[in-house]
Amino acid sequence: MTNLAAQQRLVAALLDPRRYPHAARKVRVIETHISWVLLAGRYAYKIKKAVDLGFLDFTTLQARGFYCAEELRLNSRLAPQIYLDAIPIGGSHDHPLFGREPAIEYAVRMRRFASARLMDKLVAQGLVMPQHLDALAATIARFHGALPPAAANSAFGTAARIRAAAMQNFDQMEALLTEQKDRSALSAIRKLTETEYAAREKTFGERRAQGCVRECHGDLHLGNIALIGGEPVPFDGIEFNAELRWLDVMNEAAFPVMDLLQHGQQGLAFRFLNAYLEATGDYAGIATLRFYLAYHAMVRAKISAIRASQPGRHQRARAGDLVSCRGYLALAEQCLRERRPALIITHGLPGSGKTTFAQMALERLGAIRVRSDVERKRLYGLGALEDSRTRMDIYNKEATRRTYVRLEELSRIILAAGFPVIVDAAFLKHGERERFRTIAQDMQAPFAITSLHAPDAALRTRIARRRAAGQDASEANEQVLGLLQAAEEPLAAEEQAWSAQFFGEEGTQPFAAPEGWDRLQKLLAQTPPAPKPPTPKPRA
Repeated sequence: MTNLAAQQRLVAALLDPRRYPHAARKVRVIETHISWVLLAGRYAYKIKKAVDLGFLDFTTLQARGFYCAEELRLNSRLAPQIYLDAIPIGGSHDHPLFGREPAIEYAVRMRRFASARLMDKLVAQGLVMPQHLDALAATIARFHGALPPAAANSAFGTAARIRAAAMQNFDQMEALLTEQKDRSALSAIRKLTETEYAAREKTFGERRAQGCVRECHGDLHLGNIALIGGEPVPFDGIEFNAELRWLDVMNEAAFPVMDLLQHGQQGLAFRFLNAYLEATGDYAGIATLRFYLAYHAMVRAKISAIRASQPGRHQRARAGDLVSCRGYLALAEQCLRERRPALIITHGLPGSGKTTFAQMALERLGAIRVRSDVERKRLYGLGALEDSRTRMDIYNKEATRRTYVRLEELSRIILAAGFPVIVDAAFLKHGERERFRTIAQDMQAPFAITSLHAPDAALRTRIARRRAAGQDASEANEQVLGLLQAAEEPLAAEEQAWSAQFFGEEGTQPFAAPEGWDRLQKLLAQTPPAPKPPTPKPRA
């Protein structure tokens, strides 16, 4: 009898509620391509299948015991309320006994939660709210920030390993997909992946040297995140292959972004991405984002293809698996092909709603936002919500100059990666606005000024409300507002050609009028002018 056949007898025996050392009225089993999960009473028991799929090998009892312990260790970092212990199962396959030695099998014991609370199901029902993505981004940013980087002499996260992992998906799927249209799509995506890898190979190496490769969760799709007590809790991280969890942190962050895109939730995808970037400051990682989005789409496509090919799979389920696989293939190709660089700057006084507008715009447009209030503080080692006023002057002329230089650097990084960038800053001076128009021209990206207006009373009310709440990076008060009102340089006549006006009066839904959005879309659809040729140097 094979190991897998013996395990199937064990699982059948464990469907008897009397086998468990606690109350269980009935037992239900969930089967995946690599495990069985037995739901019994308040607990769930996960048994690993004795399979070798190339990227994992659970064929020996010793390996399954080791990986049960690893699963407990790794997942306790993010979900200690779910993961309880790894336990041996003794006795025989027909009469198993929990907690007995010698072990014939091992299981991870977990505290159960309602499967209806999985975020993939909640997204499909429209029940995932913006605050859930904000909380998830904060959790993952803290998690990544606390992890030590890979040792310099380890092989984890090297450019060669990144390429090998991506190519392995294609090699494994070629044996699984038999229809010509699927094989043609696979070939096209492989070529695009090779091209993107070649463009990012140096960046992969640089990020590893900078300590961006860490022992992450490794499988952070929405089906591995549960909403428990109103908080998103990632679980079921990868234990079976260290290479699949020792990742560039941007690789990990890309997975929920990809999954939300696949669910048709661009707004939530870019809300999560922007919240993560704002918390970490890792805007340099955007250069690798397209590669990683496509990579994760291919991982999910591969898993769907594996399920479709498993013996005994019902025909209807197999058809659904293939539809899922093709959807992920299409997304991978889109992520690699699509380039939408554009540079949008805000223009407005404190309280005019620049950050509220930028949040709306990044979700509508699928853009990356950089905030002057946050980056100014980051330059001086302060957190976004820290009060700088009793510690240092970060609003003097030199600090402002440094802040705008940093915003320029980040804008160029994001534009070079092919994404729209929204620069959330006051831009009250003509020279500041002109510098960013020149950046857009140099990088052949559409340019737009979004000019935000509100009555004076609304400005003052919002500033007072914001300062009382203490939950925003801005430190502007009414005195600052007065100084800036006196110093503001209105848009010049020539600037009107690339500006869109937005009005946010108190008591109305901010920026709801379609005229400003229509104008912005027209500006972003324009073909950008060619960069100016360099001025020739005079001959000696």
